[in-house]
Amino acid sequence: MWTRTSFGTCSTSGSDTSPSSPIPATPSSSGRSCTRDRGSRQRRGDEPAGAARRAPTGGRRRVQHARRGCPRAGRVIGRGGDRLRARGLRGPRRPRPRDVGLARRERRRARRLRRVHAAPHVLVPGAFPGPCGERPSRTAARLSRCPPARGLARRRRLRGRGHRALRGRRNRHGPRDRERGGARPGRRHRRDAARARPRCRASPSPGSRRAAVRALISVYDKNGLVPFARGLADLGFELVASGGTATTLRDAGIGVVRVEELTGFPEMLGGRVKTLHPRVHAGILARRGRGDDLAQLAEQGIEPFELVCVNLYPFELVADRVGMADDDVVEMIDVGGPSMLRAAAKNFASVTPVCRSGDYGDVLAELRERKGQTSLETRRRLAGIAFAASAAYEAAIARWFQRDDELPETLVPAFDKVLELAYGENPHQRAGYYAERGPRRHLLSRVEQLAGKPLSFNNVNDLSAARLLVRELEEPACVIVKHANPCGVGVAETIEDAYAKAIAADPVSAYGGVVVFNRAVTAALGEALSGQFIEVLYAPGYDEQAMEALAGKASVRILNDIERRAPGGTERDYKRVLGGLLVQERDSNPPDVARMEVVCGQVSDDQWRDLLFAWRVVKHVSSNAVVLGWRGQTIGIGAGQMSRVDAVRIAVDKARELGHDLEGAVLASDAFFPFPDGPQIALEAGVTAIIQPGGSKRDAEVTEAVSEAGAAMVFTHRRHFRH
Repeated sequence: MWTRTSFGTCSTSGSDTSPSSPIPATPSSSGRSCTRDRGSRQRRGDEPAGAARRAPTGGRRRVQHARRGCPRAGRVIGRGGDRLRARGLRGPRRPRPRDVGLARRERRRARRLRRVHAAPHVLVPGAFPGPCGERPSRTAARLSRCPPARGLARRRRLRGRGHRALRGRRNRHGPRDRERGGARPGRRHRRDAARARPRCRASPSPGSRRAAVRALISVYDKNGLVPFARGLADLGFELVASGGTATTLRDAGIGVVRVEELTGFPEMLGGRVKTLHPRVHAGILARRGRGDDLAQLAEQGIEPFELVCVNLYPFELVADRVGMADDDVVEMIDVGGPSMLRAAAKNFASVTPVCRSGDYGDVLAELRERKGQTSLETRRRLAGIAFAASAAYEAAIARWFQRDDELPETLVPAFDKVLELAYGENPHQRAGYYAERGPRRHLLSRVEQLAGKPLSFNNVNDLSAARLLVRELEEPACVIVKHANPCGVGVAETIEDAYAKAIAADPVSAYGGVVVFNRAVTAALGEALSGQFIEVLYAPGYDEQAMEALAGKASVRILNDIERRAPGGTERDYKRVLGGLLVQERDSNPPDVARMEVVCGQVSDDQWRDLLFAWRVVKHVSSNAVVLGWRGQTIGIGAGQMSRVDAVRIAVDKARELGHDLEGAVLASDAFFPFPDGPQIALEAGVTAIIQPGGSKRDAEVTEAVSEAGAAMVFTHRRHFRH
């Protein structure tokens, strides 16, 4: 009879007939070998303790250590006064760092040499780590394991050895090793959470802490800022603002974090450097769907922005002021604002960019409706607006630097939509009216529509042609345009007489035309206009009685011009061609009488007035163009003809049809006469003076024909083609 004690399993056994109390005996060599083999298999879990080794003998209870030295909950061990109730906590599978201290007493009572790492006594419960906020004893399920921290080469060396135990380095195991030592979901159960790893740092649960929703605001134009910011704050946004924006919000009682508090740096270089900082731009540009982006934010302690509201310095407003020094204009070149706006627009998948005060209401409404979020469609639309605003801003700066170069190498005009038109020249064409950024005024700047239907594409086109012409006439004038060509023009001492001349010039063509005045519409003129079918009526003011007279013309588009600013610098003319743009200076110079040359005959003062009047008008008629004038009135217009002689015939024929007396009339041609045939038709009809550019190879022949007819002719040495 002998009893064998194995250190590896701390078990003591004997035969069924031997005494129940464990009596130490000197082990034999053969027994030690057998026990070591069985103990190692039991430690690995390959061989459970046999039933015979667990069964009670002779009514007595034996002590049996199975794998771990911790009895089951509620199991009674020992006999008599030695009976103890086992603890219900389950011990560790192998010795842990704190077990050594608890096992020393058992080691001192050992009757023979044991191994270095002794297991705890069977009656001593296993040690558990003390409480720790970062390392819970049991991590909640469904939390991610520690992220890999080893390099690729290290992972390749460990590939295929994930089943081995962690040994030899004690507490120097890295996160990747500890993860390898923990349990993992099986291949068929990848959706199940991994088993918790005691004593590892608990990963934060997704959604367990909701990050603050932040908005970055930096605006020059404070219009609508306070209600917008207050609405964001009510929705739970944390507001971050720069400089004057933060001051405005704090004065309104709205909590805000200043940019310098966020970045840790004050404004520098007189305000030139405010928001150019990684804590600002990383928070804007971080991609929410990229784990590496979010990890870098977390590493640097940066929180992302969900909304960015920026509008830019008013560069164009300052650059257009008369007498502004270059240094003052340069300081209006915004750098940080476009950077933040473009960053937010680039990251529209996660960030809402706002750059117009007119969008504040819509954005707030959607945020309230969608519980603090905007749709991807809205963010994409706002991103397009932001990039367009940035591009137009840069174009304005480029134009200012290129202001002395009429035809720069790269032309970057920018246009803003002013009107959404019902259709284009034809109903199947979409259309809109855009105003160019840069010029001080445009066709509809400071223009009020007092009555009538919305403007159409053709209305706007005809209005432009009429306004370009009427601004060249200093006397009270009226211009009537159809299909972008004047059909009746009159100047007189009163605006009423000017209209009478214009409508009488070609009453048939004036039907349904665009009528433009350079003087206010009086009561008498309003009464006269009420009897005429007009598409558009344009004037710099209307008498109250005139509006009453026009009240019955509900369809007439009545436009009131309150623009008093002088035109800006030289404008460019654009003509769209296939795949490109034709660009030229606008032909807006007044007649240069000093350059004009009387080549034959004598020109009276009355003739000079009529010649200059007809010359101003013909410049605005489609080529080939011929205008007949008499005493401040057009009496015949030949427009858009491929042959100049045909243009003369049309002008003469229309004047005769309408009953105009051609005796003493004048003729203006937008280009030279290549042959004498055109002037001869007009001279035979009664024309006594002709004005034309000259420059033909047969100028001598044309001059001789005019001289022989006893008429006068003036060369302007300037052509006025219009196509």
